[in-house]
Amino acid sequence: MARADGAGIEPLPVVRAADVETDIARPRWLVEGLWASEGVGVIGGAPKSCKTWLGLELSVSVATGTSALGRFAVVDSGPVLLYGAEDAAPRLRERLEALATSRELTLGAIDVRLIVVPSLRLDTERDLGRLRRTIEAHKPRLLVLDPLVRLHRIDENSAAEMSALLGDLRAIQRDYALAVVLVHHLRKNGAAQEGQSLRGSGDLHAWTDSALYLRRRDDRLRLTIEHRAAQAPAPCELELAAEPAAHLRLVDADPAAELKAEADLGAQIVTLLGGGAELSRDDIRTRTHSRNATLGEVLARLRAERVIERCDAGFRLRSDRVIPIPVPTTSTGDGNGNGNGASVVTKQRPSA
Repeated sequence: MARADGAGIEPLPVVRAADVETDIARPRWLVEGLWASEGVGVIGGAPKSCKTWLGLELSVSVATGTSALGRFAVVDSGPVLLYGAEDAAPRLRERLEALATSRELTLGAIDVRLIVVPSLRLDTERDLGRLRRTIEAHKPRLLVLDPLVRLHRIDENSAAEMSALLGDLRAIQRDYALAVVLVHHLRKNGAAQEGQSLRGSGDLHAWTDSALYLRRRDDRLRLTIEHRAAQAPAPCELELAAEPAAHLRLVDADPAAELKAEADLGAQIVTLLGGGAELSRDDIRTRTHSRNATLGEVLARLRAERVIERCDAGFRLRSDRVIPIPVPTTSTGDGNGNGNGASVVTKQRPSA
């Protein structure tokens, strides 16, 4: 047993930060703005939210060097190794052929390689070793595992058990210099921050370098992107298009208009709940004529900002909330001696 004072034990290696050699040759991105080079992370979403489609879209882009979703440029292309635990190989081939067609390519031009085994258990030494040998043989730039729940029999809520599994995947990423994508589920009624809505231990969110979250918004999907070491682009909307073949497609939208619409809905909700009113989600949706997905996001944000809270009837305003109070003031003009009348400044004060 080692002595408490560390006598006879070699000290830990230490180096000055300024003496560390930078890895200039290593690209920052695998797919610019979408996935970090040699990054680990998740594609998260509720069931039937096109998580597998997005995983395949990312795979085809990396394998061919074509832009992901038609917008995100591939920086470091190469072979992709994919294991789909819930889709048979012929079904995966059909989807990949559709994605090839949407890019005016043939399937033979896409270097996506499928692991074809009935099960893969990453919590066992045997299967983990087999996965390592497979990576050594095929040298992929990207490894996609879909979905996480089918890759183990551990307790996803156990931080210790999940930490061990994720640590093994991080070691694979470092040993073979590749990116790793896990497809995983979000809880149905999750937190306002997408990463906190991942099912299971919070270690999964902490582990990610890049993450893509999908939320269904009626007939469309909202894609939220998150990175550990870079600013994320604004959320965007996707749809599963049918022409020229099935593929995910970006839907052009005005982010500023969406943010304003959500702010307006939030103000409507606060007004409806004024005077001590308590309303159910269905009541609020009926009175605001809002989309279900948008309403859910706004309610989650208002709860996170401590403006509203749950109650037996549904939702009500918090008694300790902070609200903006308009205060009329005199404007200083436009700089040319022309005043423009009264303006409004906001101050914060606790509500009554």
